[in-house]
Amino acid sequence: MQDSSPQKPIAYTLRVLAALLRYPDTAFRAAVPELQEALDREAALPLPRVLELHALLQRLQREDAFITEAEFVELFDRGRSTALHLFEHVHGDSRDRGPAMVDLTQTYERAGLLLDPGELPDHLPVVLEFASTQPPQSAAAFLAEFAHILRAIFSALQRRNSAYASVLAALLELAGERAEAVEIPPEPALDDSWAEPEVFAGCASPGQSRPGEAQPVHIVRKQPSNASGALA
Repeated sequence: MQDSSPQKPIAYTLRVLAALLRYPDTAFRAAVPELQEALDREAALPLPRVLELHALLQRLQREDAFITEAEFVELFDRGRSTALHLFEHVHGDSRDRGPAMVDLTQTYERAGLLLDPGELPDHLPVVLEFASTQPPQSAAAFLAEFAHILRAIFSALQRRNSAYASVLAALLELAGERAEAVEIPPEPALDDSWAEPEVFAGCASPGQSRPGEAQPVHIVRKQPSNASGALA
């Protein structure tokens, strides 16, 4: 049975967290005092978590811009385990990602949210912007559908001792989930994942064999194509 009691407003907090997960440019740094005020005013998170977010905001504002921007790119753009495109954690580069993206885009459009050109629907800041337009209970339920992905990203950030882990922890708490680390497999180095197979050496992709070796058969059950089913 679901709890039908009214929940605290979380819209402004979600927008602050969305801003924290975007590239920390000049406009972001100028908005830090406003973002801190929004966190305090809404008080949707426990005080210790708010203080962690305050510390991250202040560091991003005060530290050298070149350092914070380079850190962001290294953290979120150069590794699958910390990628902010959620369906990358579920579908990778498979063709199943396309229908899932279409379904999520249609969910946004039905609610009146149109994406900017070039913006992908599974980008976590976009997901949070959409959730912020929903009633608190609906927003929390929507985030909970992504909880297993959020927990994996949180764990990867913790493993890197990144202060950004507090952002993912806050999202899990707003979804009614515990911010706890889970075991995640080590990811290959970026250069290894982009490496070309040896010439005439056969297929070197994971899960496939070279010529002359036994070819494993993988049976995959096709899931219904909808936004929540794509996350299962």
